[in-house]
Amino acid sequence: MNIKVFFFLLIVTLSGILQAQKTEFKAPDYSLIQKNIEDKSSEFYYPNLLKRLKQNDTLLTANQYRHLYFGFTFQKDYKPYEISKKDKEMGKYYRGEDISEKDMPKGIKLFREALEEDPLNLRAMNYLAYMYHLTNDDATAKKIAGNFHGLLSAILTSGDGLKCETGFHVISVSHEYVLLNMFQMESKSQSYDGKCDYQEFEKDQYKIPGFYFDVSKPSAKMFN
Repeated sequence: MNIKVFFFLLIVTLSGILQAQKTEFKAPDYSLIQKNIEDKSSEFYYPNLLKRLKQNDTLLTANQYRHLYFGFTFQKDYKPYEISKKDKEMGKYYRGEDISEKDMPKGIKLFREALEEDPLNLRAMNYLAYMYHLTNDDATAKKIAGNFHGLLSAILTSGDGLKCETGFHVISVSHEYVLLNMFQMESKSQSYDGKCDYQEFEKDQYKIPGFYFDVSKPSAKMFN
């Protein structure tokens, strides 16, 4: 059985992109986020939020997902350019190479381990939801997909992506491609101006020429 990666429970069209752009957005206030996630009495205290994420808590709010996503940049495990030790093995699942139903339990274990290594690995999270779906455990699939959607929404509400000043804030360059894949869009080229990545599309392929992504956080980590 060939496995095609798709974003479980997220059917997004170009009109959805335009609607997201009209949604009110706000760039993350990193100093406030850091203050909140370090406050043990706060609902945003990071160890508690991360525990709830790993438990697939369905009651996490949009603001809590926002603190989870951007707050991860203040954690010692934040290594945006580190390649997972399981990347090569996961690649076989992503590409659907000789993967059958009997491989699902092993795959689920693999992707759960990858998320222990990096709990905000959005691609792995999306694929794990899909594999639970393939094993007819839709209850778990929906919970994981909910986490994926909540974290991706944190990105989509951080900007409109139309210029660098209002670019989507991402904590990993890989998340740029997760977002593009969600919209079923392909970029022609990528450029970096010292603050933002620009994913340019083929002329007239979509209703917008490209998306800007603010990569200040991962870039700063690279040079620290």
